[in-house]
Amino acid sequence: MEPIAKLITIDRNSPVPLYFQFAQQLQQLIESGVLPPGTRLSNEIALADQFGLSRPTMRQAMQHLVDKGLLARKRGVGTQVVTNRIRRQVELSSLYDDLERDGRHPRTKVLSVTTRPADAEVAAALRIGEGVDVLTVERVRFADDQPIALLRNHLPAGLVDLTADALAETGLYQLLRRSGVDLSSAQQAIGARRATATEARLLEESRGATLLTMTRTAYDDAGSPVEYGAHVYRASRYSFEMTVAAR
Repeated sequence: MEPIAKLITIDRNSPVPLYFQFAQQLQQLIESGVLPPGTRLSNEIALADQFGLSRPTMRQAMQHLVDKGLLARKRGVGTQVVTNRIRRQVELSSLYDDLERDGRHPRTKVLSVTTRPADAEVAAALRIGEGVDVLTVERVRFADDQPIALLRNHLPAGLVDLTADALAETGLYQLLRRSGVDLSSAQQAIGARRATATEARLLEESRGATLLTMTRTAYDDAGSPVEYGAHVYRASRYSFEMTVAAR
């Protein structure tokens, strides 16, 4: 790999702030894989001198990437590139399958598998009466041993037999398909909010950190709802992508 000084150029005539020029180019090097996870960077003083920037400017640039989850400061080690943010196409697919396909070593911690009465939101999504029993599954999904998502799924009771052991081994949609459930379509909404104390603890984020949210109702080939999910994702490690076409 070429020295970082040959890969980043600072344009002092540009209206773009110097710290952002540096941070943006360093982010591109990380996300393109030129600087893979584990790469150690020089300290801020050395980098500031190398690029002719002030130390506060370099500190601001590095903090910008720390806040985005691309760099991590470790005592006794210095600043390192961490695992690239996961980008997921907005489509009817399992997060587990997407991670496995991209070589991100998915792992699941099952928090609970319980039967409970459906609240109004879940009942409306699954087209059942409020208070009717549903199977509720809560899991933390990891990628490369980093927690990235807290998943809550609700299914009509009796639709499929799910165990914690099976859910720890593979994705929910794989288990549904193995049980003969044909997933055909889904309606979903994406948003963002602050993490609760419990969510922050499970996802190893600071309290009040920004999380991405996704709610999804999946339907079988007969148009019947078979699953309602309400998930949160670490915005510092995860993003959604979609393709749009002009009309």
